[in-house]
Amino acid sequence: MERRLSAILAADVVGYSRLMGEDEAGTLAALKAHRADLIDPKTIQYGGRTIKLMGDGILMEFASVVDAVAFAVEVQTAMRVRNARISEDRQIIYRIGINVGDIIVEGDDIYGDGVNVASRLEGLAEPGGICVRRNVRNQVRDKLDLNFEDLGEVEVKNIARPVRVFRLILDDNAAALVTPVVSSKRQSRQVGIAHYATALVMCLVATVGLAWWQPWEPRVETASVARMAFPLPDKPSIAILPFDNLSGDQKQEYLSDGLTNDIITDLSRFKNLFVIASNSTFSYKGKAVKVQQVAEELGVRYVLEGDLQRKGENLRINAQLIDALTGHHLWAERYQRNAGDFFAVQEDILQAIVASLAFQVHQAEIERALRKETENLLAYDYYQRGWRTYFDFTKEANNRAGEFFEKAIELDPEYARAHAFLTWIHINNSTGRWSWGEDPERSLDLALEAARKAFALDPNDYYSHWALGFAYMFHQDFDRALAEYQRAVAMNPNDSDLLAEMANLLVKVGRAKQAVVQVKRAMRINPRHEDWVTWNLGWSQYFAEEYDSAFATLKQMSDPPVDVHLDLAAVLVRLGRLEEARKEIENYMAEGSGRTLSDLANIPYQHLEYRDRRVEDLRKAGLPE
Repeated sequence: MERRLSAILAADVVGYSRLMGEDEAGTLAALKAHRADLIDPKTIQYGGRTIKLMGDGILMEFASVVDAVAFAVEVQTAMRVRNARISEDRQIIYRIGINVGDIIVEGDDIYGDGVNVASRLEGLAEPGGICVRRNVRNQVRDKLDLNFEDLGEVEVKNIARPVRVFRLILDDNAAALVTPVVSSKRQSRQVGIAHYATALVMCLVATVGLAWWQPWEPRVETASVARMAFPLPDKPSIAILPFDNLSGDQKQEYLSDGLTNDIITDLSRFKNLFVIASNSTFSYKGKAVKVQQVAEELGVRYVLEGDLQRKGENLRINAQLIDALTGHHLWAERYQRNAGDFFAVQEDILQAIVASLAFQVHQAEIERALRKETENLLAYDYYQRGWRTYFDFTKEANNRAGEFFEKAIELDPEYARAHAFLTWIHINNSTGRWSWGEDPERSLDLALEAARKAFALDPNDYYSHWALGFAYMFHQDFDRALAEYQRAVAMNPNDSDLLAEMANLLVKVGRAKQAVVQVKRAMRINPRHEDWVTWNLGWSQYFAEEYDSAFATLKQMSDPPVDVHLDLAAVLVRLGRLEEARKEIENYMAEGSGRTLSDLANIPYQHLEYRDRRVEDLRKAGLPE
């Protein structure tokens, strides 16, 4: 009789009998598919051995407890991503238990208390979860950066003594363990070139798309962490390069840009990802750059690049995801579709990126990110044109953008984001901002109407909450404005424009130090941010009493608007440089601005101390009453 100490893993499928009763053939096919393209490759990767398959159950042995735990984390993480696009009643969900113990080996089978405890731990795990014995937790806690919850001593069937049980928490730390799935043939690397070529040809013939893992074959020059302009974030970080427009028609540029922006926006909704903002990645538009350069300049590990070609109703999109630190192509895909399938292609790309990065994502977050905003491609066209036109920041561009958004709404009255963006159009036209409209007083009301309409159509889109917060701020309803901005940030913590713009509200409610922190985070997400973001930082630093920093920040602006003279003057007063402050006011007045102290005193603040401080500093600098 042979005995040995091993790590034993037991797993079973939750609700297996129900699944088989409803669809026996489909359930068996799904189980076989998961085993073939996930469990079997990962078993080989981690040196495991499948002892037996028992319908819905699996019993496995690992020489290393570290490998057993890593295997379990990978399987549960991958299964959550796979289940995200399947109706709840058809999902294959595993429970896993892991124990380290003495086992009896007889032929290909194993027996003993070590096996029995693993089986009992599996029964204690929640659906989609992992439970381990204390000895497992103790052996991996200094080797794997994982978190556990102590469930205490548990009496388990047919085991003489209580077992100390820990639940493995599938958080960001667990997600960081995940590696690409590689077929067993590629892992063994014993497939001949001819067989590989044959398999590749068969894959091309069988599918329209082409996707493959090549983790052993660097395809690009690798990036260096030491050369990165910013420290790598403590979560998976990614930059989406602008998709190249290969249509031969510059009028189709908005479509490739829109695809890029939408992927960035969708990925930004995931709290467990660090996503570089579009302003920074679009600085590479039209340039021949290396992935290594992009990763080092933006401080990210993953880079997605691709191209789009539209001819009539034919649409072709290529995309590839690269790990810049290893040079590996993690994923590549070619899509050839009807133009009406544009949104389905977006979903496919997003889902593939999520699966490739393999981080921990809750099903609700995935479903929200994959939600289609409109099925009407022409409405989407007008929305993208409006979005691009708006950022020219002129009266003419603002009105033209408004026309595009109105046209999108005419084509699709339930297009929530088009309604949301009208909020900014109307605010720009109002007395609260630039009075560009024919009826500035009415524009303020129209802004709130547009925001409320967007929210009614889609309360789950962070843009709807952002628009409401923006409108409420200009209506001086600061408490509601703050609540809506906070909801928007909770839903999408990676939109740099949202974070930077919210600083304006945070200052008005007396949270200047928080505003400074938030704008700096926005700048990290978007290293190539626009001047207005720098302005918001300097403005926030002034109210946070960081006067030296405020002066240095405001001086960094490349093309400062005339009102920056006011902020520089107020900062210089606080620094005791009164003559320089007065010179800033002289420049301000010389450039034709007519605002006086009384005008500034009427700007609404909830925290009046900030308003009064600014007015007093500018009085000392010489701004007329």
